[in-house]
Amino acid sequence: MATVTIYTRALCGYCWRATRLLRKKGVAFEEKDTTGDAATRAWLAQVTGRTTVPQVFINGRAIGGSDDLAALDARGELDRLLAEPPQPNPTP
Repeated sequence: MATVTIYTRALCGYCWRATRLLRKKGVAFEEKDTTGDAATRAWLAQVTGRTTVPQVFINGRAIGGSDDLAALDARGELDRLLAEPPQPNPTP
């Protein structure tokens, strides 16, 4: 199963929604809380071009946020990505 990392922050409804979808699918993931972590947030903005959370990485690929994750699932593409062999995800 793919390596999944999700960058979140406290009290974020979209973060909760994304982690809930991953848990529902039985996906093991690493959650990194960026609350008060300006350096990681700056790194995320540089890598993804986005300043919002959550930001989900699957096998090192930035796939976007909660809505992007849900859209992949709705199209049936998320399961294919999650079934890929594990690869390292970027880490700040």
